[in-house]
Amino acid sequence: MISSSPLSPPRRLLCIALLLLSGQVLAQNQEEPSKTTKKPVPKAENLQLDLPMEAPATREPAQKQPAAEPQQPMPKAENLQLDQPLPEPDASTAQKAHKPAAAAGKNTPTKPDAAATDNGASGDTTATDTAAQDSAADKSSGDTAKPLRLLGAEVPPATSTRLAWSPTQHFEGVYSSTAVLVVNGAHPGPTLCLTAAIHGDELNGIETVRRVMYNLDKEKLHGAVIGVPIVNLQGFHRGSRYLTDRRDLNRYFPGYPDGSSAARIAYSFFHEVILHCNAVVDLHTGSFYRTNLPQLRGDLRNPKVVKLTKGFGSTVVMHSEGAKGTLRRAAVAAGIPTVTLEAGAPMVLDEASVSHSVKGIRTLLNQLDMVSKFRLWGDPEPVYYNATWQRATTGGIIFSKVKLGASVSKGDLLGTVTNPITNVRTEIRSKYNGRILGMAMNQVVQPGFAAYHIGIQAPQEQISPPEEVTAESKVESAAEQPADSDAAADEPAGDAPAPTTEEELTPADSGSDED
Repeated sequence: MISSSPLSPPRRLLCIALLLLSGQVLAQNQEEPSKTTKKPVPKAENLQLDLPMEAPATREPAQKQPAAEPQQPMPKAENLQLDQPLPEPDASTAQKAHKPAAAAGKNTPTKPDAAATDNGASGDTTATDTAAQDSAADKSSGDTAKPLRLLGAEVPPATSTRLAWSPTQHFEGVYSSTAVLVVNGAHPGPTLCLTAAIHGDELNGIETVRRVMYNLDKEKLHGAVIGVPIVNLQGFHRGSRYLTDRRDLNRYFPGYPDGSSAARIAYSFFHEVILHCNAVVDLHTGSFYRTNLPQLRGDLRNPKVVKLTKGFGSTVVMHSEGAKGTLRRAAVAAGIPTVTLEAGAPMVLDEASVSHSVKGIRTLLNQLDMVSKFRLWGDPEPVYYNATWQRATTGGIIFSKVKLGASVSKGDLLGTVTNPITNVRTEIRSKYNGRILGMAMNQVVQPGFAAYHIGIQAPQEQISPPEEVTAESKVESAAEQPADSDAAADEPAGDAPAPTTEEELTPADSGSDED
């Protein structure tokens, strides 16, 4: 057995020193991880997923609000040729163009691209303006022309430009802005608005607006002309008469801010564009493979509407109050004389119809003392105070025996409908003396299909005398009901549409091509 000898004092001190040193090293190794450990990962803030991406300030700690800045002046629209190509927008511009509005009726303006400005072109200005901004001072008659305030931009006299309208409530990033062409003349005068393609499959009006707008001389023009070639961009992209929700936009004016998509779009367009005008011409064609003789439709009990109809030269005029919800009826109820110009058929471009429409609008501009150039038409066309539809009594293939615009007498053969299975042929004969103002194109029809629109000439005493159309304030006019129109009592006025339900905004289907 081996016994251990006790350590000497020097060795005992050395062991104690080694033990103490080892303890300090071990303590440092245990403290090191706590010093090098990373900070904990911050937790994601609890917020609503539907917060707009453009408003990050709502997710940050509250900060002291800076003093309110003075209101910036309305940007002036740049003077440019309407046929200049549009600049390619960058990603940031596109994002700004579709930024949601902070409140209904106001969009965020888009600044023109710097490179495009250097070349003399400007990007679309996507901003809206309230009807109050379109004051009487901007539209009052006088020796000096006034700037036109529209869609958040100020268009100086002797300026042609492109603006853009987009419904206040839309599918962000998906819905495209609608081009609005503006020519503000160097001289004072009224503001005329031309609208087309409220029904997306009606193409003649689009070409008509293009030809009229690009032939205006801003240096000689008295007043302003606003042209909206394609109002219903949703339907136009799809080649459809209707919006994407299968609603007829021209049955929802003046619109309703809390209604269906169609009612909201109508409300936005009516308040942001139409209420800034002194007169409106709404361009349409026939519907569902029907074609129309170039004709004006208007409420002939309204003297200012009569003035518009007389300005179109040799064009057929038909009295029609307009279906409830149409742009024409809503505008007249708001104190803005409006007519519908029907010409041709949908889905096709008819040169004769377009040429007639362009000539008629140019004549109207002369009658309103907006341009001096004038070409004499032929003899005035008659006015038809009543019209009726002759319908197919059976289904089959319809072949017409009369031409558009032909005069017919009671008993005349209009066309035949042949059953392709039984070969039974049924005749359609006129029940009236009148003129063919519209008719179905040769096609397959169902029983009850509206086939021939016959106009019955009106006695002269039924027509109101014309009254001049002037550059008066639309804000004041919208608040007053026209005394000569029975329709005004049932329609909302100006900026305060009556709280209408969805069912009240949708009239029963008449089966015709009315507006």
